Amino acid sequence: MLDKELFGWRHFANRRELAGCLGLVPTPYDSGGSKIEQGISKAGNKRARALLVELAWGWLRLQPDSALTQWFNRRFAGSGTRMRRVGIVALARRLAVALWRYLEHGEIPSGAMLKPAGA
Repeated sequence: MLDKELFGWRHFANRRELAGCLGLVPTPYDSGGSKIEQGISKAGNKRARALLVELAWGWLRLQPDSALTQWFNRRFAGSGTRMRRVGIVALARRLAVALWRYLEHGEIPSGAMLKPAGA
């Protein structure tokens, strides 16, 4: 599905373009002396963003030794439910970038275990 929704029809020059297309970029509010963060923009592809969040939950379960999972666990695992939901969106963005790098450059995400082709 990601191929049809995202990677199959568009070329991304860098990770920021990819995250912007998915709507996984921060939305700052800067007005005079007031600077606050409003969360992610949600301006991109809704189906791809939802799929990446589901993939991120699966990644945590199926790739426990990967660098992405260890980053999530260090940062968000001890937090409450709300912070884990915020963290899973951050992990979804990182996972999207890792998948893009895999498709573009053949870089396997650090610590990820791949299944053999016949399995």
